[in-house]
Amino acid sequence: MENSNLKGRILMEIENLISRSCSSRTITKKFEDLHIAIIKKYYNAVEVSIDYPRKRVEMDIIMDDNDYDPKTVNTNLPTLRLNLLFKNLKEYLKSCLEKDNKSIAFYAGLIKSHTQQDVLLTIV
Repeated sequence: MENSNLKGRILMEIENLISRSCSSRTITKKFEDLHIAIIKKYYNAVEVSIDYPRKRVEMDIIMDDNDYDPKTVNTNLPTLRLNLLFKNLKEYLKSCLEKDNKSIAFYAGLIKSHTQQDVLLTIV
């Protein structure tokens, strides 16, 4: 029960962070890095760029995870170039959130790095 509550609070905190990052007219580098990290995680992308004025996301998605080795330089990965259009950045980023344990741990790290506080202190 407590573990489920913790997951819910982490998801709520990452959604709040997304809302704060999308509420200002100008996106800071720190918030852009947050947006890119969420998109990279969701799509398994290696290169992501966001064109905020045109509401577009361009990325290279890894097609086959078997060829990827984080310990070596990967120069010949099969990738797919994708150009997506979004209507509402906040809703688009929230739709990229996943609820599995690995993703929840990733979001906890994002929250910690963007708020400079320990996640457990902010959600207890």
